[in-house]
Amino acid sequence: MLATRQPDLTVCLEQVHKPHNVSAIIRTADAVGVHQVHAVWPTTRMRTLVSSAAGSNSWVSVRTHRTITDAVTHMKNQGMQILATHLSARAIDFREVDYTRPTCVLLGQEKTGITKEALALADQDIIIPMIGMVQSLNVSVASALILYEAQRQRQNAGMYRREYGALDEEERQRLLFEGGYPVLANVAKRKGLPRPHIDEQGQVVADAEWWATMQATTVRQ
Repeated sequence: MLATRQPDLTVCLEQVHKPHNVSAIIRTADAVGVHQVHAVWPTTRMRTLVSSAAGSNSWVSVRTHRTITDAVTHMKNQGMQILATHLSARAIDFREVDYTRPTCVLLGQEKTGITKEALALADQDIIIPMIGMVQSLNVSVASALILYEAQRQRQNAGMYRREYGALDEEERQRLLFEGGYPVLANVAKRKGLPRPHIDEQGQVVADAEWWATMQATTVRQ
């Protein structure tokens, strides 16, 4: 699973505030191999909401930003193209985009959509063609359609066939320990212990002192 992660593909939620939408978007992101999702939340309460919606066992990390400018600047510094889901005169069909490039998809708030500030920062507006009476899709549905088109293109380009090439070893070890041994990871963090190595069989490799400290009833100061 970690070998197929796509760290140069992500979505950015601009104040998408409904927990079921946030949760659905993160679940889809995990399904297509997205490693990290970004969210713009101006308040601490919203940061707590997005963390809760993600779920404690999620394999997708959520990075929050106070402003859309902060979020887009972070993505552009990584060489990503910024795509805004927005109907405009310059918008193109979402399937016409080259998703093999480093890409971030901006998704707007459920009621008002993407802000003018975000649109000004985007490189391209994209739309999902619709021929019915409804004017828009649910934000989580829209994200799923776009991310699976990105997955299709990347699979055809062989971008899911890399041997541990997607994530660096440090991040891979963190995910293996925190995701594979969540109870041990919480105890180790509480006791200030270093993260142990996880071998190719998925076993924890640590010395006797580490295990003794883990089993001790007192927390090291």
